[in-house]
Amino acid sequence: MTWRTLPLDETKASVPYAFVGGPFGSNLTTRDYVDEGVPVIRGNNLPADASFIDDDFVFVSETKADALRSNNAYPGDLVFTQRGTLGQVGLIPREARFPRYVISQSQMKLTVDPDVADSRFIYYYFRLPATVQRIVSHALTSGVPHINLGILRDFKATLPDVRQQGRIADVLSTYDELIENNRRRMALLEDAARQIYREWFVRLRFPGHEHARFRGGLPEGWERLPLDSVCSDGDGIQTGPFGSQLHQCDYSEEGVPVVMPKDLIDFRVAVEGIARIPEALAAKLSRHRMRAGDTVYGRRGDIGRRAFISPRQVDWMCGTGCLRIRPNPAAVNARYLFDTLGSPETAGTIANRAKGATMPNLNSTLLQSVPILVAPRRLQDLYVDHVEPMFAMNEALSEQNQKLRAARDLLLPRLMSGELAASVSARLYCISR
Repeated sequence: MTWRTLPLDETKASVPYAFVGGPFGSNLTTRDYVDEGVPVIRGNNLPADASFIDDDFVFVSETKADALRSNNAYPGDLVFTQRGTLGQVGLIPREARFPRYVISQSQMKLTVDPDVADSRFIYYYFRLPATVQRIVSHALTSGVPHINLGILRDFKATLPDVRQQGRIADVLSTYDELIENNRRRMALLEDAARQIYREWFVRLRFPGHEHARFRGGLPEGWERLPLDSVCSDGDGIQTGPFGSQLHQCDYSEEGVPVVMPKDLIDFRVAVEGIARIPEALAAKLSRHRMRAGDTVYGRRGDIGRRAFISPRQVDWMCGTGCLRIRPNPAAVNARYLFDTLGSPETAGTIANRAKGATMPNLNSTLLQSVPILVAPRRLQDLYVDHVEPMFAMNEALSEQNQKLRAARDLLLPRLMSGELAASVSARLYCISR
């Protein structure tokens, strides 16, 4: 099998605006955003553990997207980050939700010539750790580290023939398709659990509501209590380590995971790219370790991010930028409290208490007096009995996704270098299934 090295610019299609950067800042501002229309791709749509998140967009009008036609992207196009998380790359799926998109000021877009390259292969090539490191080494360091369109156009990629690229991409995308299917199942299960919560504790249509007596807008036996009154005494609401206690140089390749706000994704702790510290340092910061049933809550930036700590995450660290909320089991069911923290009323109250001129910020004191709706314990437990199997299934799917990612990432460099033939890895995949 013959491989050749060529600049990325030589893989672009022979169509207008095949390889372009994002619009100038003055050409796309927040004033251009509308409620619906053409979606704008931002960094959150290019996550570390998926090729593309086809959701959570801001929009511009069709007229504005037409004016930015040189910055439009389409299904099958590649999107690269120019500044921010260098090495970030996404692939808009062929079965995308929208017929076209607009890239943001911090991105670049490539439409690949299918006679030269398979866009999926290029995507995986740029997911290689060695490729990411090369991109970082090419970054311009004046101001915020960044790359530009010229650097990306000249960036050299080593490719086999298109047919072999397709075989390799087929193998790797099989893993990603399974991961995405699991992710969709998890989202459906989570939505089902949220619907039960809303029906019982927001709309107040809980089992037996027909016979309930109401006082002050609440059924008898229900209360609104300050958050700290249903948390453990002494360490119920605690801020993660300060920057002076945990430095960048303390992180290691192995050790105890440290949960940061960036790791709080879809109400779970995303382990891909999670920071770690040596056990000896974790022992010194033991007051920040977490137990099963704790809630880890992001206190900076995007207020409302949170995750429920499962038994397999016991003794992980609550990191800088997070709060650890530890319920008193005699006062409240831990799962019920976690879901109540995400109810519209409670989440809105917490967000309104966040302070900061440039970035919203919470602390433990601000959370202590947040009113929490406390239903009778028997109803809390009955609710958890209903939703716990859904969350148990989610845990199993999440664990399966971790194994799939590990297998994919093990194959990735061997396939992309030609060390392992796609036909062999396909057989290995079938055996592993």
